Amino acid sequence: MASIDVQPVAVGRRTLVLFAAALVAAGLNYLVAQGVVALGADAGFAPLTPQVFVPLTLIGTAAGYAGWTAVVRRSARPAVVLRVLVPAVLLLSMIPDLLLMATKFIPSASVTGVAGLMLMHVVVTAVAVPAYQFTRRV
Repeated sequence: MASIDVQPVAVGRRTLVLFAAALVAAGLNYLVAQGVVALGADAGFAPLTPQVFVPLTLIGTAAGYAGWTAVVRRSARPAVVLRVLVPAVLLLSMIPDLLLMATKFIPSASVTGVAGLMLMHVVVTAVAVPAYQFTRRV
């Protein structure tokens, strides 16, 4: 197995970068939520409220980093694996949103509101992946 340098950034700096990425993603998700409400989604749709999406953004960022780190540490070809895995996980993360769109199992769900949730997944991925790349080079 090839030797891979998986710690190019000091732990404290890594934590700061990841926390900053999560905060940026949460801030952008706030703008997404406001935008979809302006487009007609119900402001009472709970997943579009900060008390719901901010913790989920933080959890998603941390879970993504755990997966990224596992791949970098265990794979002989992490770049190849991540090039396939990241988009696959992003698409899989939207399955509950698609089910929500179809069944409306959360009150006030609408196509616009759920599309906003799906866009939030893309936002978190778009912000988090560069942070992961910076902290755990492949």
